[in-house]
Amino acid sequence: MKERLLHTPEGVRDIYNSELKKKMRVVEHIHHVLEMYSYNDIETPAFEYFDIFNMDKGSAPSNEMYKFFDRNNNTLVLRPDITPSIARCVAKYFPDEELPIRLCYKGNTFTNAHQHQGKLSESTQIGCELINDDSSAADAEIIACVIECLLSTGLKEFEIEIGEVEYFKGLIEEAGVDADTEQQIREYIRIKNFFGLQEFVKGLDISEDMKTALSCFDTLFGGLEMLDKAAGLTKNKKALEAIQRMKKIYNVLTYYGYESYVGFDLSMLNRYNYYTGVVFRAYTHGTGDAVVKGGRYNNLLKKFGKDAPSIGFAIFVDELMMAISRQNIDIDTDIKNTLILYNIENQKNAVILAAKLRKNGSVTELVRKSRKHDLNNYIDYAKREHISGIYYFENDETVIAISLVDETRQTVNYSEL
Repeated sequence: MKERLLHTPEGVRDIYNSELKKKMRVVEHIHHVLEMYSYNDIETPAFEYFDIFNMDKGSAPSNEMYKFFDRNNNTLVLRPDITPSIARCVAKYFPDEELPIRLCYKGNTFTNAHQHQGKLSESTQIGCELINDDSSAADAEIIACVIECLLSTGLKEFEIEIGEVEYFKGLIEEAGVDADTEQQIREYIRIKNFFGLQEFVKGLDISEDMKTALSCFDTLFGGLEMLDKAAGLTKNKKALEAIQRMKKIYNVLTYYGYESYVGFDLSMLNRYNYYTGVVFRAYTHGTGDAVVKGGRYNNLLKKFGKDAPSIGFAIFVDELMMAISRQNIDIDTDIKNTLILYNIENQKNAVILAAKLRKNGSVTELVRKSRKHDLNNYIDYAKREHISGIYYFENDETVIAISLVDETRQTVNYSEL
C-alpha cells in the first residue's frame, strides 16, 4: 500500500527542480510576448459545470472528461479546454463591449484519454483569445503572435500550418450532400484517410467535378500556388472567399517578415463545428503532436449569450518542453543561488549574511552543517541543486568562498562580505 502511494496515477507526473525551472522560464518568455501584444491575464476555475464543455460547444467528448458531482447533484468536470471558460467569462463580464477584448491565460487542462496513446491526462496550456475582431488582420496578428511566442523559447525550426474550414464548408454546400454524408467526409479528411475518402466520394450521387474536388484534399497543402489550385476546384463563393482570406493573412505575415514559418493545409479539420474560419497548428521536431493549436470560433460565444467573433490559440507547454529538450535548446534559468554553510557557533554571522544577500536580491540557502557530513558532501549537494556558490564559515571571521561555476575557492574576511 505504501509503495503504491509513492506513485502517481497513469497520465500524470511530478515535475521538479531544474525541469520545472526551465518550464517556468519558458512560460515566462511566452507570457512576456503576450503582454507585448497587449493581452490581459484572466484566471478561470479548474472545474466548471459540465454544460460549459459539452459537445455542442466543441470541446472534448463526454467520455474523455473527468466528471464528478457537487452536494446539489450538479455534474461538474475538470476543464478539458480553457477556451469555453474564457467565452463564458466574456459573455458574463463584457456583455455590451463591441471593441476588441484581449485576454490571455495559463492553466492546466484534464483529459481522460486512452493511456495507450501515451498522452498526459493533465497538461499545461498558455494562450490567448482575441474577441470582437473578425478581420483577416486579426487572424494574421494572432499567427504572428504564435511565431513570436515560439521564437522566444529558443525554437528556430518550426512551421505554422494554416487551414480554412470555410473552404470545406463551401465545397459541401456546392455538392449539396446531407449532414450525415458531410460528417462522414469530414471524418475521413480529419483522420487523413484519403483512400477511404476517395472510395466514399466515388459512390455519392454528385457531379464528377465535385467528386474530383472532394477527393483532392490529400493534395491541398503547400504554399501560395496550392491556394490557386484549390480555387480552381470550385465556383462556390464561400470557398473562394476562404482562399482570398488566406492570401490576405499571408500578405500581412510578409509585413512581419514571418512568411518563411507558414504553410497551408486545407485538410485541417476537427470533429466538431468548433472552428468557423481560419485554423492553424504549429509543428516542430521532437514531438509527435502539434505544440500549438488555434483558430477562429465565431459561434462559440453565442452559446453563452454574446454574439461576438473570436480567435485564439493554446500552446501545449508539455509538448513544447519535450521538443525543446530533444532539440538540445538551452534554457537559461538565470538563477544564481548561494549556499551559506555554517557551524552552530557561527550561526549569528551566517544569519546576518543571509539576510543581507537576500535583501540585495540574491537567492540564498542557509544550512547548518551536520556532523554526519563533510564539506565535500555539501559541495556535491550544491551541484545537484544547481547552486552556483558556497560561503562556508570556518569561524566568525573567516569564510571560504567556493565558486561551483569555475571550480575555484578563496578565503575571505567576513567583514568584506
